[in-house]
Amino acid sequence: VQLVESGGGLVQPGGSLRLSCAASGFTFSNYAMRWYRQAPGKEHEWVATISSAGGTTNYADSVKGRFTISRDNVKNTVYLQMNSLKPEDTAVFYCHARMLRDYWGQGTQVTVSS
Repeated sequence: VQLVESGGGLVQPGGSLRLSCAASGFTFSNYAMRWYRQAPGKEHEWVATISSAGGTTNYADSVKGRFTISRDNVKNTVYLQMNSLKPEDTAVFYCHARMLRDYWGQGTQVTVSS
């Protein structure tokens, strides 16, 4: 199993970024996928979940209305569209899949600063 995130970077408050997570080594369309984040000095925080077929999504209250999780089961990729970014969104964002164990990507840094 391999999860590879991309798309992070430096953005000004109010800006947008789209994160991608390319998955391989398992039947992607069979599993829900999640995004988590970890800000400096803080615990991992769950951000969003999307069901295996993409029909159900859930979000943390802190990102609801600003972030959108989606997936492409042909490209084996899950996305996180982040709009109206705030400085408190600064974190390393991780893609996650749960099978018999948890799998994590290496993370992608998102920095929101003017």
